[in-house]
Amino acid sequence: MPTFDEVLQEAGEFGGYQKRVFLLLCMTGITFAFSFVGIVFLGQIPESYWCRSSEVAEISKNCRWSPQEEKNYTVPRVKDGHNDQSLCYTYDISWNDTTSPISCTSPLYSFTNHSLEQLPLKPCQDGWVYEEYRTTIISQYNLVCSDAWKLDMTQSSLNLGFLIGALILGYAADRYGRKVTYLISSFGVGLSGIGAAFAPNFYVFVFFRFLQGFFGKGTWMTCYVIVTELVGSKQRRIVGIVVQMFFTLGVMVIPGIAYLIPTWQGIQLAISLPNFLFLLYYWFIPESPRWLLIRKKKDKAMRIVNDIAKCNGRHLTPNYFQITVSDEEVSNPACMDLVRTPQMRKCTLILMYAWFTSAVIYQGLVMRLGIVSGSLYTDFFISAVVELPAAVLILISIDRIGRKLPFALSNAGAGIACLITAAISKDVMWLKITLATLGRLGITMAFEIVYFINTELYPTPLRNFGVSLCSGMCDLGGIIAPFLLFRLAELWVELPLIIFGILGLICGGLVMLLPETMGISLPETIEDVENLARPLKSGVKKKMDDSLFQGHKKNDARL
Repeated sequence: MPTFDEVLQEAGEFGGYQKRVFLLLCMTGITFAFSFVGIVFLGQIPESYWCRSSEVAEISKNCRWSPQEEKNYTVPRVKDGHNDQSLCYTYDISWNDTTSPISCTSPLYSFTNHSLEQLPLKPCQDGWVYEEYRTTIISQYNLVCSDAWKLDMTQSSLNLGFLIGALILGYAADRYGRKVTYLISSFGVGLSGIGAAFAPNFYVFVFFRFLQGFFGKGTWMTCYVIVTELVGSKQRRIVGIVVQMFFTLGVMVIPGIAYLIPTWQGIQLAISLPNFLFLLYYWFIPESPRWLLIRKKKDKAMRIVNDIAKCNGRHLTPNYFQITVSDEEVSNPACMDLVRTPQMRKCTLILMYAWFTSAVIYQGLVMRLGIVSGSLYTDFFISAVVELPAAVLILISIDRIGRKLPFALSNAGAGIACLITAAISKDVMWLKITLATLGRLGITMAFEIVYFINTELYPTPLRNFGVSLCSGMCDLGGIIAPFLLFRLAELWVELPLIIFGILGLICGGLVMLLPETMGISLPETIEDVENLARPLKSGVKKKMDDSLFQGHKKNDARL
């Protein structure tokens, strides 16, 4: 009886059918990137702001001050490290309670005969005036001064949504199907995006950001699994990398969208509404035939395989309709399945650590390195372009030397770059920036490789759930990274780099313990995964050789 991989080889492993589905699902990477990095443009810091006062506003109107003049004449000048104007305080005076007329050129001297530093201050209580050419959630919800931390909370809520969505929707995709989970998630991302755009207050906005992360993770991980399960083993590395290149494309596109739209609500709608277009995929995207076979839905699976063969200009012989279907009772995915057996346990723990490390180092280096001074929109475009060589290096190496070695070297390389960067003096800043950029290139490679290695190391019944659960550690790393960076930097500015370096080196060593997956068929059962640890033992090798010999005999007979 033929296996699914043999049937797929006969129907075409990467023909016109798979290419069409692949291209359609790649669009998900763009919209997912919109959600992931959109906060940078939704929460762009205003050029200037200061405490609001109705009394000052009246004086400003009478004196015909410009916004800059109002700021210079009425905002306290207090040294706070970098700025000589404290934007979080106002003078504790009553502007209408003065015996002499207020001067339009030096209004504060009506309240003191000495230095302005003697005037009492009080925290801003009546809101702020913003000098900006576009609206943001900062000006909408007054996320400045003592409430500035709430901007970070909006991104943390998105990452928390990613984490919970990975667990719940990853389970749903393995239990109820990839396609239905993808469609529901796409609808959820679009709807929650609209809710965020019209949120009446900050906490409602945070809630919808959480939902957008929850459903966004469902679209991203499910589309990745669908395209991986539809192609042959030789094409998995291509589709796995190119899908992530579309994420980079999304990072490159969003600055243009934000530049053209002057309001944060408009940007939020522009990056959310395209998700509704994915509902049209109901007629163009199939359910995973691998998943259907595991769920004992052979007829539906073979109809899809037959459609694949027709679209690819192939013809399936009757023998291939006798595809092997396991007689074992199908159980629903469970967390314990990922750690119940030795090989599954080892893969799960190492992959969870690899996901966590990739997120911490990647986000930490981005925040530390920053981007070239200049326009925010240009800077973001450049930062995305830096990641493109990672995909090229992976494509060059992944089928020549395997998955495991590039995975280990990219993590270790990022770690070494971080450690050397920490040791270099600030006097040669160009060298520090160059090495930090090389570290980002290395960890970007690791981030892209872990996606498809995770997919290749889990059996079909657990694949979506396993990938989602392990990648949830990425979301946990994303929540921790800002605190790890800024809190440790207060002790010593280079300390975060040393932590990043240690994490990367440990990860590089651990991934060498994973089995090599280059050229193998996707495992269908937990037993298949366990056998990956001993592929070269004589008995297993003989069985593989015999199977290969029998396959050649079948092909010769058909010819």
